[in-house]
Amino acid sequence: MFLKLLPVSIQKYAKMSKRQRKHEMQMTLWYMPFFYILLSIFFVVVTLLLDVVFQIEQYTFEFFRINAEITRMLVSTLIGGILTLSAFTLNSLLVVLTTFSGQFSPRMLLNFVSDRRTQHALGIFNGNFVYVLLVFLFIGNTRHEFFVAVPIVTIFLAFTSSVTFIYFINHATTWMQVHNITDTMKHSSEQIINQTLRKDLEQFRTEEPGDMMEDQRLEAQPIGAIKSGYIQLVDYRKMIEEARKDDIIVQFHAQVGDYILKNNHLISYWGPGASDIDEEKYCKMIIIDYKETELQDIQMGMHKLAEIAIKSLGNDDPKTATNTIHQMAELMLTVEDYITFTPYLMDSEEQVRVVLLSESFESYTYRGFGYIRHYARDNHLIITELVASIAMVAESIDSSKHQMLWEFACNTIDHIETEVIYQLDKTFLLDALERLSKVTGNQLDYYSIYRRFYPIN
Repeated sequence: MFLKLLPVSIQKYAKMSKRQRKHEMQMTLWYMPFFYILLSIFFVVVTLLLDVVFQIEQYTFEFFRINAEITRMLVSTLIGGILTLSAFTLNSLLVVLTTFSGQFSPRMLLNFVSDRRTQHALGIFNGNFVYVLLVFLFIGNTRHEFFVAVPIVTIFLAFTSSVTFIYFINHATTWMQVHNITDTMKHSSEQIINQTLRKDLEQFRTEEPGDMMEDQRLEAQPIGAIKSGYIQLVDYRKMIEEARKDDIIVQFHAQVGDYILKNNHLISYWGPGASDIDEEKYCKMIIIDYKETELQDIQMGMHKLAEIAIKSLGNDDPKTATNTIHQMAELMLTVEDYITFTPYLMDSEEQVRVVLLSESFESYTYRGFGYIRHYARDNHLIITELVASIAMVAESIDSSKHQMLWEFACNTIDHIETEVIYQLDKTFLLDALERLSKVTGNQLDYYSIYRRFYPIN
């Protein structure tokens, strides 16, 4: 009943899982300022107790005692000063967000908003303003003649606000630099892989399917999605445990990040206990909502990184695209190191309980580099850098993926018209391709491509 009285924007947090709620709150502007405001209220109480109740001016040097009238004037003046700095900060924030949205990607906005340095800067301004405002309210009519704690703390907070303003401007301009943006996006994706995917999935993965209860699989019961939207989060640990108790195997027909319509097949199940299953229980373990999130979706992070390169190509900024390709190549190494490409998740008894949609390193390569090469089209400089980055990736990963990378690179240059490419562009492109052919053991195929660019008359 109480929840219904709250605004809809607040009610949604009560319906989220703990993990999802934490993620969503960290993506808002008011999350960190809220704690700073609470801290400022605590400081108001402490300083007023020290000055009004304990009267610490009796135990301090006369130098630190400030007349009540001067204290009121100081606090009232700093209210306007801190408010002005806060206004300039918010204006700078809006400029940064507008620039991100127009030049890079509108999906980058949340990354800047959720950055801890941005949150702390806004929190300091709001907390300091609330402090001087409340202090002015309580000392306005007091008959106390001298103050010590209030003016000292107020001056300290004003100094903190001025330093924070400079820090925030430096932070915003630094964050907007291309290499910092791409590096931030790469680290964000790596964090998803290391902290989320490894914790949620890798400990349960197994290469061998084992007993898949094939005799009962023909009678698998489908479960449709309870609403339309993006699959945001799956509680794999709980699902595996519940499937073990119910003695069933659950198979997914969509993966995290996919958009699904209401009643589309989401999962199906079979096994000895399939006749007495609470389907709603399993539906509640899969969070579906109106937007994509990065909690378990590594591909969304790759999309955002690729989108920076695509935007830069449209803005005739090849250096940004090149930097993004390099960061994407490094991200591919993280994917190869920490993700096991097997769809089978087993329980503590080594019985497969959950079957995911099959993924491969090739799908991640396509998500990372495929979108960029599509928009690069006839930009031979970017295509050359793309092939060179694939060659570097091939040198650093397992040889089982070499053939796939070679085929991806060959497919990338298939559309290039040999008659319209500049001589030096042709030379550097073939050099990058030759390096890849040596790593992957495809020298013979390379020579046939070489002859396409330099045919024998």
